[in-house]
Amino acid sequence: MSELLVESAKHKIGHILEIEFNDGHVVCVDFAPFIFSNGHPDYEPYKSVENFLDFEIVDGNLNWDDYTMIFPVEDLYNNRLIKR
Repeated sequence: MSELLVESAKHKIGHILEIEFNDGHVVCVDFAPFIFSNGHPDYEPYKSVENFLDFEIVDGNLNWDDYTMIFPVEDLYNNRLIKR
């Protein structure tokens, strides 16, 4: 299988992005539970939707502020940002 990459991400509402991958899979991911429960000061700015939406797709992954916040592509694909 080829490398899994993020092709596009579209804002839906709040901290929810609709993410499309290079294999055609599309998933809506709610980042709010991660951002608001993490407690790490690096993630504080992303509680603001305006700051949260300031992301880029870099090398097939979502990237916030030069890798301040980034997730494994497989976790995005499976919509599992918080480990249970």
